Amino acid sequence: MTTIGVFDSGFGGLTVLRALLPLIPDARYIYLGDTARLPYGSKSHDTIARYAVSSAKFLAAQGADLLVIACNTASALALDDIRSAVTIPVVGVIQPGAEAALNTSQGLPPAAQSQQHVLVLATSATTQSGAYTRALNTLGLRATEKACPLLVPLVEEGWLDEPSQTSVTLEVLHIYLLEALAQAPDASILLLGCTHYPLLKEMIETTLRNIHHPMRIIDSAEATAGAVAALLQTSATSTPGNPECHFYATDSIEKFQRLGSAFLGQPLPTVQLIDLGG
Repeated sequence: MTTIGVFDSGFGGLTVLRALLPLIPDARYIYLGDTARLPYGSKSHDTIARYAVSSAKFLAAQGADLLVIACNTASALALDDIRSAVTIPVVGVIQPGAEAALNTSQGLPPAAQSQQHVLVLATSATTQSGAYTRALNTLGLRATEKACPLLVPLVEEGWLDEPSQTSVTLEVLHIYLLEALAQAPDASILLLGCTHYPLLKEMIETTLRNIHHPMRIIDSAEATAGAVAALLQTSATSTPGNPECHFYATDSIEKFQRLGSAFLGQPLPTVQLIDLGG
């Protein structure tokens, strides 16, 4: 049985695990949320790398055969450090998202492919890194990144269901998308560059319809899961799987268990508390 380690600074990476489970149902999964040291985005490059490397080493020590960095900040700023620190394959979330955007352009004439403009919604830390722009430009796609700092707290506060709360979330999305499209009016692909954002996908689709700007949406969590499945040479199966899942957090395990169920789409079993130091 393949053991897959999945790491994030908090809860968002559970959307990547959620996408992995049906694709690779016969694996053993170890998920680590470094909740004691979040948010990573406010830390220096060296600190982010140190935190991410310690988390990666923990998962490798637990027997992971492959490591998924389900954190955009760590993928943008610490992927090379992580790959140097462990001997197992490492997959981040940025390159798979960029490649999925490219795949949506396949079949178009070369000239049309080069004109494809990708709008990336992400956190401030991810947009400041420019990692998505570099990855997309390398693939021949134009890119505009838009920081949406209010979306993560809205998701974590659960403002997705009650009508009065949903109206606030929709209004925030409306403002962000109008601002982004003012910068990139010809964008035809929208890349969700934060692992919290899959929970907002339906709201984003609704907002795009309301402003009459339909776009193809790339879910980087799904793209990352697909990249892992391709690396392991597996594919989606109709045979019910029974994956073995273990969950660790470095702080606030009650909150992790409560919020994590929304990200994973099912109740979380016991979450174990660990101490990775400062």
